[in-house]
Amino acid sequence: MNPRNRKILFGSLLLLVIIVGLITFTLRQGKSKSTSVSKIVKIGLMPGGKQEDAIWKQVQKIAKDQFGITLKFVNFTDGDQPNKALANHEVDLNAFQHYAYLKSWNKANNGNIVSIGDTIITPIHLYSTKYKNVTEIPDKSTIAIPNDVTNESRALYVLKNAGLIKLDTSRGALATVKDIRDNPKGLIIKEIDASQTPRALDSVAAAVINYNFAISAKISEKESIYQEPLNEDSAQWINFIAANQSDKNNKVYKEVVKAYEQKNIADSIKKEYPDGGELPAWNLKL
Repeated sequence: MNPRNRKILFGSLLLLVIIVGLITFTLRQGKSKSTSVSKIVKIGLMPGGKQEDAIWKQVQKIAKDQFGITLKFVNFTDGDQPNKALANHEVDLNAFQHYAYLKSWNKANNGNIVSIGDTIITPIHLYSTKYKNVTEIPDKSTIAIPNDVTNESRALYVLKNAGLIKLDTSRGALATVKDIRDNPKGLIIKEIDASQTPRALDSVAAAVINYNFAISAKISEKESIYQEPLNEDSAQWINFIAANQSDKNNKVYKEVVKAYEQKNIADSIKKEYPDGGELPAWNLKL
């Protein structure tokens, strides 16, 4: 091969090497960028106080240290917003609701949101300033319960498990006062806004009050005469991390669940809520 042709061949090979190198570099950069983006996960939350914030900060650290995931929290103030934001892909996941609430929300909004992993359960209580035990509640007494669809149902299941009423409904179904099959004490069930149940406590025999409202109203644990049991009726009240159905098998989102469902997170929940206000729910046997 003459020197001129050798130079042409060498130049062509050098150009080919440069082009291949540039393509490889571009592809690696694109892959790196894609991986970086997929490892940032936005989670919609509702305000939960200092205890809840402390738990999620720990989950955030575990997600970063163990899985290389950066969790970003988006806080909402209205209970309808986190699911709308998730459905509109404004957040990747949310964590604020129980199964009964999601079932009702999906039905009302033609939604396709699903659970990808359980988090906590927040038992609710029957409180009274007049009686120390449910057996002391007199006939014809008034019991206050929340009037929204899911909390009313939950309160009725509490009264059922306390032995005060019987319900004619299948397990897991949302109940209303119309589903009361037996009311041996002739109790008057007063349906009011959930936020008003603490205020009603002094004027009724007892009231079913959500934990967050009881805490806000500084209602003493001593005034709890019955706590919602963890049994088969409880499954619908377990909270979870939610995703759009199309993302239910997303590997990164499943790793977020793994970051939450750990023993040290369970220990933190018990430490932050020594009164049992919140309990880890992913290993419950109901």
